[in-house]
Amino acid sequence: MSSNLSALMFATVVSMHPNEYKKMSYYNGITGDSDHLHLVYHSDFLTTPFPKPTGRFTHIPVKSLCGVFDTLLNGVWDTVGPQIHDLIKAWKINWMSVDPAHFFTHAPLGEGGNGSLGPIVIWVGVIPGSTSADTAHKVSEEILSLLLKNGVDDVVVEWHEAVLQRLAGPPLMCHVDSSNATHYAHHFLTPLLGMEEEDSQGTLTLWFHENKDEDSNPSDKVYGVSSCHVLHKNTTIDYEHRGSAPMDHVQHGLDEITKAIAGHGMLTDLWIQDIIQLQAMERHNAQDARALRVKWCQVDDETEAIADLKALLNDVTKYWSDIKLHCNIGHVQYAAAISVNIKGSTLYTSDWAAFLAAGEKVRDEFEGNVIDLGSEYNLPGLIDMFYPLGGGPTIKFPAGRKLCIEGCATKEDLAHPAEFDSKGQHCLMVSKDGNTTNLTIRHYTGLVLFTQNKVNIESVELFFFPFKPAKVFSAKGDSGSLIWHMVNDKAYIFGQLHSGQNKGGSTSNHIKKRFKYTDFYHTTWSA
Repeated sequence: MSSNLSALMFATVVSMHPNEYKKMSYYNGITGDSDHLHLVYHSDFLTTPFPKPTGRFTHIPVKSLCGVFDTLLNGVWDTVGPQIHDLIKAWKINWMSVDPAHFFTHAPLGEGGNGSLGPIVIWVGVIPGSTSADTAHKVSEEILSLLLKNGVDDVVVEWHEAVLQRLAGPPLMCHVDSSNATHYAHHFLTPLLGMEEEDSQGTLTLWFHENKDEDSNPSDKVYGVSSCHVLHKNTTIDYEHRGSAPMDHVQHGLDEITKAIAGHGMLTDLWIQDIIQLQAMERHNAQDARALRVKWCQVDDETEAIADLKALLNDVTKYWSDIKLHCNIGHVQYAAAISVNIKGSTLYTSDWAAFLAAGEKVRDEFEGNVIDLGSEYNLPGLIDMFYPLGGGPTIKFPAGRKLCIEGCATKEDLAHPAEFDSKGQHCLMVSKDGNTTNLTIRHYTGLVLFTQNKVNIESVELFFFPFKPAKVFSAKGDSGSLIWHMVNDKAYIFGQLHSGQNKGGSTSNHIKKRFKYTDFYHTTWSA
């Protein structure tokens, strides 16, 4: 009796309804500053307070998401996950996602310490304004009871508001070395993965060789793949090519090239100002003389970069910016209606379409399924991104920053990754190179999530999230991006990006049902 009374007295002080500060700050660090998730409810509100910091030097806790591996939940998720999903539906919740997660709370800067890893969380995403804390509390009690019956305790249920965003000429250029200033500026006009599709609405997923047609006759056709909603407007019906329907490849990078020119111009002005100051000095020593030589070399490099970028800008403007010139690289051959695999019981989303590549536009620079790691990050920066949580292995960096796709990640790879973070926990880093946000990296949660879109279509997806505050993983224009896992200097297919909530699903198996003799790993145009 006394314990119940104490709990009731405490509950009057610590409400299950989050105040404005808690609602806005509870998930600080999980997403970008302009895209904070809003807390609705967490089941351990009585034992885990979240007070507003006071004093001269305040600190809002910073959280990161971690994967869920080697836990009791992993062993029963295939059974209990669908049951939680059905339970939430029975309450008629306007839910959008149900996924397991681990939250790591970082130690305050300057105070030392290693931070702390919280308990396993069943993380429920709902449509904003649709679910109260009272309802979330009642449903959470049933979820916790269900987990306990399956031998899983020490779990917290958290609810948050989330909005799912569906992302919606001349021959291609050759890839150039990273020492060239135009290296990544014209990446979107090369046949490497990550190139732009259909008026900047999506990204090339991968290439494949048909090898044989439906009648088993030899075929030398090469196809490109992206999302159905990128290549075909009506995503509810299958589309088979019957006539001329060019797939426009319109430039997206003009602004990026212009921005790069301006950046090199600013650096040129900076180096010249330094040179003027050094030359104005009355006395010069050996270090001053060396500084002058270095800065003159820097001016020469920036001037050369500006000239190269201006030439590229001129070519793109002249040959690629006018869609009336019919600058396409093929035509849409087949677009499968977006669907969820119910018959196969996987509930994965199928969202893909294939266009027949025009040989005269693509053949000369074709290298197969190769990812350009870009010039935004140097080698130490890339290693830190792939192994950010400490103590990762030294990767073998691919020559020319070109990462070859070697195969598909297996179910075993996903369930039992070889990498460990600094806390000794398994982790699996995944990456994508999209048309809008370029190269970004996240880690895989370890377990699938259940999701529902705005038209109430339910599916199972692979879910991944940032390991620390970072730029967004994807945005409009990244749809179709290949998601891959890197092992040494090779990459393995993880899935395909088809929504803005850091989710992906399998693609290659769906393609093989339509194109039976598909080969994804040729590195030359001729099979």
